[in-house]
Amino acid sequence: MADHQESSEVQSNQELQGPTTSNDQEINRLTSDEHDISLKMERAREANRTYSRLEPKPERQEIWAWYAYELCSYFVHTALIPIVFSLIIGQIVDLPSEPPRGWSKSNKGLTCKISEMQLYERLTRRSIPIGDSKVSPLEWTSISWAIGLILAGPALRFISIKLDHGRNQQVIAGAAIAIGSFFCLPVGFFKVTWIFPLYIAPIVVAMTVATASHTRHHGLMIRGFTGPILQRHQFPVRRGVSSWLSFYATAAGCLGSAVIAAFVYYMLRIRDTFTGLWVVSIFSGLKWLAGIVHVLTLRHGATVSSTLPKDHFLTVFKYHHGVGSLIVVGLSSFTSMCIFTGGLLYLVGELCLKPVFLLYFWLIYFIFPSVSLPLLQPLQLALKTNAVKMHLLGLILSLITSGTGFHFRNDNWQKHHILIFAALQSTSTGVLHAFGRVLLTDCSPVGKEGAFAIWYSWVKMVGTCLGFALASGAAAGNVGTSFGIAFCTAAGAMLISIYGNISEVAGAVAAGLIAEEGETVSSLPTLSGLDDSNLNINGDDSPKKQPAPVGEEVRRRVKERIN
Repeated sequence: MADHQESSEVQSNQELQGPTTSNDQEINRLTSDEHDISLKMERAREANRTYSRLEPKPERQEIWAWYAYELCSYFVHTALIPIVFSLIIGQIVDLPSEPPRGWSKSNKGLTCKISEMQLYERLTRRSIPIGDSKVSPLEWTSISWAIGLILAGPALRFISIKLDHGRNQQVIAGAAIAIGSFFCLPVGFFKVTWIFPLYIAPIVVAMTVATASHTRHHGLMIRGFTGPILQRHQFPVRRGVSSWLSFYATAAGCLGSAVIAAFVYYMLRIRDTFTGLWVVSIFSGLKWLAGIVHVLTLRHGATVSSTLPKDHFLTVFKYHHGVGSLIVVGLSSFTSMCIFTGGLLYLVGELCLKPVFLLYFWLIYFIFPSVSLPLLQPLQLALKTNAVKMHLLGLILSLITSGTGFHFRNDNWQKHHILIFAALQSTSTGVLHAFGRVLLTDCSPVGKEGAFAIWYSWVKMVGTCLGFALASGAAAGNVGTSFGIAFCTAAGAMLISIYGNISEVAGAVAAGLIAEEGETVSSLPTLSGLDDSNLNINGDDSPKKQPAPVGEEVRRRVKERIN
């Protein structure tokens, strides 16, 4: 009887537990389905984020327009401001009194043309009153340049936000080019020196903004070739694309500077030199304005975040490699301009070389990179040399030039030696310019290219301005000082590059442009749109057709463009 009662209780308990167990299984199944759907939806959101970072492949017209702007604008900070404006101001000031050695002798005792020595004295003699002191036309140009950089500071934050999170990139770049070009036109209306900061400062601000837009476009085009994210072993493909674009753009820019230099030489030979130089300034403005065609091809880029971070402008300082790249860019720009300005003043004022030889010097300095840089690009790819090492190569060439010039500062340089080192230093300047841009672009995260580019543009202009100010001011007439300081600066930039742990690969990883080995790189959707069939959130786990590997597609694209 007791056993029967116990058996009944067990059966009753099993009947009660049966539905409970069934309900638990049903709850677990529903939870699992909800988890799967959430996972599918997260994958869909990730695919959408990947699509928002995708840039279309650049067309041939877009690439040529990007080159064209470099052709039409590179001369602004290499020839227009330091050479043309300094010469115009030099024509306004009164002719200094004759030095004790006379107009026909240099400090080295060499025979000089009177007109050449008078021009040199006009440029270097402190004759422009500022308060209780006086400055030379070269120093007045440096002061005007510095004023422009200071005025550009407050605008940089606004511009960086609009470049990355706005839809008016074309308006910003076009307005900057138009304003800068306009201020090149009226420089000869008033023959007074005090007005030149009103001309030079807006040009500096406009050049800074336009260069930032141009540099940002460089990063977007690279992403159009390579996709938003690569594996580490695929980075050489990005390296080839970025260096190829930057190399040829720099080569085009050097040709543009050669045209302005040749025009300046021609105008210095006419009777009315002031009017001739004014014509050069007008031509420069029109040439810069012709580069506005680049604005038509500008890209809006990806806005990764819908909310604008408060520290967007300062975001570059969160990236170690980005800050290091900015430092070496500033130092290398200082070195290049210090060597160029100091060497040119030495050739004119101390060695008294004939004007036609100065034309040869200018043409070799500006044209030779148009030949040497395209030849270096395939060599870089063959040796698999990264951007840091190429930038170091440029610094080494500057060390050779400045060190040799400093060592032989008391000697009379031979003409063929001058031309050889002009070619060597011009290659250094071109390599430093090209790979400074590549270094910074490789460290720029998606959606923050404008913030990085605006800092690159401003720091590069600051370095160039300081190099010109030193060589034409305190070190004017003393090539040993300018070359010695340039040598130390180049050495310092090399130490920072080597021991500062600057790497474009590590910078790209930190910026999210490279996925570490073993991490999954999101499949790239088609350019025409995001296919909803690829976003499987219906619980069907059947395999989908996978796109071709990103690396193979990139290699094919690069090979097509290079060939």
